[in-house]
Amino acid sequence: MGTGRVTQIHIAPDSGEPTQARQDVEAVAKRGLRGDRYFEEQGLWNFLDEDPNREVQEASDITFIEAEALAAVERDAGIEIPSGAHRRNVTTQDVPLNHLVGRTFTVGDVVCEGVQLCEPCGYMQSLVGEEGLSEALTHRGGLMRPLLNLARLLSMTRFGGDRGRR
Repeated sequence: MGTGRVTQIHIAPDSGEPTQARQDVEAVAKRGLRGDRYFEEQGLWNFLDEDPNREVQEASDITFIEAEALAAVERDAGIEIPSGAHRRNVTTQDVPLNHLVGRTFTVGDVVCEGVQLCEPCGYMQSLVGEEGLSEALTHRGGLMRPLLNLARLLSMTRFGGDRGRR
């Protein structure tokens, strides 16, 4: 790894609110991106984290999606997803996100742990308003990760090295 990069950063101040593009944002361990709905514990996954029987907890600090996946959805399904409408915080290029499940890695100075795929849901599809979007993004909807340190996440930052299995 190490050739990929961050191309966009988005936050949404509240659940269901439109995302806002940022050039940089503060990433806070076990909280998320300052100003985002999850940082303020107002995101859908925050409410799901309250379920003690849920298999994965604290998976909503930061989410990523590949620019290549967005292009594939447009090409294969004819669905154009407006910038940030996918509800993921970080858009990457040349980073095979699915390969990072179960691994610790860096994005600039930010240390992340790959927890699970961020499969699309009907809620995201309803906000975008495109029938078939969830199906088109299946297995390419990105990755959910907790943050392991305090740092500044910058757009255009290169992905760092894979730190290995968690």
